[in-house]
Amino acid sequence: MHSRAAAAATPSSSPSRLAAMVFPVLLLGLVALLTASLIAPKAHAADATPASTHTLIIDTDPGADDVIALLFAMASPEHLKIQALTTVAGNVPLAKTSRNARLAREWAKRPDIAIYAGAPRPLVRTPIYAADIHGSEGITGVKVHEPSQPLADGNAVDYLIRTLRAAPEKSVTLAMLGPETNLALALTQAPDITRGLRELVLMGGAHFNGGNITPTAEFNVFADPHAAEIVLKSGVPITMLPLDLTHNVLTSPERIARLRGLGNQAGKTVADILDAYVQHDMQYYGLPGGPVHDATVVAYLLQPSLFRGRKVNVEVDSREGLGFGQTVVDWYGGLKKPANVNWIAEGDAQGFFDLLTQRISRLP
Repeated sequence: MHSRAAAAATPSSSPSRLAAMVFPVLLLGLVALLTASLIAPKAHAADATPASTHTLIIDTDPGADDVIALLFAMASPEHLKIQALTTVAGNVPLAKTSRNARLAREWAKRPDIAIYAGAPRPLVRTPIYAADIHGSEGITGVKVHEPSQPLADGNAVDYLIRTLRAAPEKSVTLAMLGPETNLALALTQAPDITRGLRELVLMGGAHFNGGNITPTAEFNVFADPHAAEIVLKSGVPITMLPLDLTHNVLTSPERIARLRGLGNQAGKTVADILDAYVQHDMQYYGLPGGPVHDATVVAYLLQPSLFRGRKVNVEVDSREGLGFGQTVVDWYGGLKKPANVNWIAEGDAQGFFDLLTQRISRLP
């Protein structure tokens, strides 16, 4: 043994000499640890926390971003136990939203998922569509065809009532990607179905961002504000992912290129849809990329840690006028009304696209 080391090991060594020997060793160890943490590869954002698990029904009006959301969800069967898809008129008429949901099922190779067609029009207001955004067929950037697998027999509203009545208490999550007409009809006919609902997670509304169909209203709520009123008063736990969030979770050429570069058909399909779909919002708002609104609902279901929000009181203005369809969000609690919504205002954009890309890579 080296004499200096031997001396340091003997009981006769002085405390000051021991400290002089030990401190450099500790300092070197600390430096090595810090260096390793800086140069080590960071954990993939999509793997940062365990994914949540849900027994899930998806209510949808596909829609380009809906199709991406559906592919995203159907690529996550171990966490999202999809019971069925229910379709509603919204971005395009019901016949086309139902066909597009069937296309998404076909592209994801998920024939096990039943699809029920629902409400062909809003509760009260004149129907409106968004073909100027989603194209006349409801999906941008790709060719559509009639899928071979048909719709399930029966109506979406009847399916919701039957399924939620039979479900264990607070067991089913309902993801809502379009106008809320189907659930509003079900709640009106069978208020007791709230017992089976664990939570509602929906894309809709706007507060800080302003609207995208009028200066104050977001499309999904504006398309059937009377239905949104019924849903918000249901007493079921609700999380809303509004334009405040989605207009800050934007595509980029690099993010779309990663999807295209996956080497599977699903990645190419999603990239083709996005390349066409995001152009309108980029030009209209002057954004550097485009939002993928409905897909944020699926990301929230899988990894809620990517998002931040606040429990607030939210009401819908269903009166004719400039505020028609507006979500009135009491962000600071000035009205002293009970909070009925978990309003998601911020999200990790890169984490979202990492998770989306990871899940789309699983598909054919």
